[in-house]
Amino acid sequence: MPTITVKDGTTIYYKDWGSGAPVVFSHGWPLCSDSWEAQMVHLANAGYRCIAHDRRGHGRSSQPWHGNEMNTYADDLAALLDHLDVKGATLFGFSTGGGEVARYIGRHGTKRVAKAGLIAAVPPLMLKTPANPGGLPIEVFDGIRAASLKDRSQLYKDLAAGPFFGANRPGAKVSQGMQDSFWMQGMMAGHKNAYDCIAAFSATDFTEDLKRFDVPTLVLHGDDDQVVPIDAAGRTSARMIKNATLKVYPGAPHGLTDTHKDQLNADLLAFVKG
Repeated sequence: MPTITVKDGTTIYYKDWGSGAPVVFSHGWPLCSDSWEAQMVHLANAGYRCIAHDRRGHGRSSQPWHGNEMNTYADDLAALLDHLDVKGATLFGFSTGGGEVARYIGRHGTKRVAKAGLIAAVPPLMLKTPANPGGLPIEVFDGIRAASLKDRSQLYKDLAAGPFFGANRPGAKVSQGMQDSFWMQGMMAGHKNAYDCIAAFSATDFTEDLKRFDVPTLVLHGDDDQVVPIDAAGRTSARMIKNATLKVYPGAPHGLTDTHKDQLNADLLAFVKG
């Protein structure tokens, strides 16, 4: 398996498919790079080099006790792009991966980046605070932590069969295979790593990172996202980022990389080409 070893000894697995202009994908919680496979196959077949890694503690990367927070996630991404000497890349981040992309730009700038995309992404801040009244209360994330400690396998099953893909909505058609893939990817993650990542995706404030975006940026979100609500996330990020284009999928849930993959594939390809 292709891997790199970063400065603290953590091994990061990555995929590098196709050839052409580079497109880099950062995945959500508690998933791995496999969650982007529909988009990677589509763009690689269209003549692009598609790169995606498993975040530390997730998928096939190693499971360190420390470093399960956004600064280190962003530095791991920087190490991968440096190792591959990626230039002129489009960075796409889904959910937690959107936070990783934002923090990467905040810490490392855009010298390797031509465009960026935040897809159902967590920035600028998920947690409700006095300065962010539209966020979700801490009790929501404490509940996820408690469920993870009690029975994280069941937690992942409940998320997949409920809000993640919108399977709890009337008339929803979410395959068992889609749900099983979510569960399987989640169970590949280290327990400690996935637990720590709950704080990383919910309590990290990306406001200053978004102000450093200086490349064309696509902000894409479903307006029925029950996991990362669009008003506090996608719509707010689009207002904060210079050169941002907001695209809303009516009725789409959080897991739109699967539920709306054909539409998303076409939109991402158009953005990369444009």
